[in-house]
Amino acid sequence: MLNLGRLRVLCEVVNRGSFSAAAESLSYTQSAVSQAIARLEAETGAPLVLRGRRGITPTPAGAALVSHAERILEQVRAAEAEIATVMGERAARLRVGSFPSGGATLMPPAVARFRRSHPDVALTLEDGEPEEIAPRLRAGELDLALLYEFPGAQPRSRRLATGLRSVKLLEDPMRVALPAEHPLAEAAEVRLTDLRDEQWVQTSVQSPCARHVVATCVQAGFEPTVAFESDDFDTVQGLVAAGVGVALIPRLALNRVHPGVAVRELATGGPTRQVTVATVGGGGVSPPAHSMIQMLGDVAKRFDVRATV
Repeated sequence: MLNLGRLRVLCEVVNRGSFSAAAESLSYTQSAVSQAIARLEAETGAPLVLRGRRGITPTPAGAALVSHAERILEQVRAAEAEIATVMGERAARLRVGSFPSGGATLMPPAVARFRRSHPDVALTLEDGEPEEIAPRLRAGELDLALLYEFPGAQPRSRRLATGLRSVKLLEDPMRVALPAEHPLAEAAEVRLTDLRDEQWVQTSVQSPCARHVVATCVQAGFEPTVAFESDDFDTVQGLVAAGVGVALIPRLALNRVHPGVAVRELATGGPTRQVTVATVGGGGVSPPAHSMIQMLGDVAKRFDVRATV
């Protein structure tokens, strides 16, 4: 019989793309992760992962086993959650993760309302990008997570949602951020091609936002010239205000606009990310988590974006 612990290690290795990242997530040594994969390959009689320059990828056998393992682990977590709910243990806490701009905008009013209606529930909130938060949610370290994804995302981004039940909250369009003195700063709308010859400021190259911005520009017929990178949107705004480049920034990250920045819409609507709230699939959502999902839906409707719930 296959070992559940080793199946979990395999899922983490494949989803995170490396032995070292899986080891850090699981609080294991890298040697322990390697041994777990080796034993699992011996048990199945098949190679499960391939080591390449771009990280770990599953073999066909590995991909098939991960698909089954994630469903098995979902059912185990669902059983544990249902038992904990029946025993009254889980109702005493709610651990929430959120990407930073969602944590700064959507979460505060929902947290305030939650604390008023559930004063006996210990609520915690942690920041992180979806690539960090989603695996922690699947691993049972969080009960609920605020995530985002871009339509047509790359396979690795789509894999983040594996094993999760997601509810769409809103669509978060990206806006053009220009230096206040830029010639296009007074334009009602800006075309992406108007920015073909500009220097760009964007998030780090491995981030979903950066990948999507580059893909959108390429579809428009050019590749942006990136002058600076930062995963802090306040820093991105500061660099734009200083006149060193332009940027595409999600609406939720523009809750506070730098006085030296002019924000304009793209003429064609531009790229949009979908904001979701996720729990582990397979059932077992606690009453506090269900309440938080409803509260986040109510908050989303009040924002100047297209709410979907």
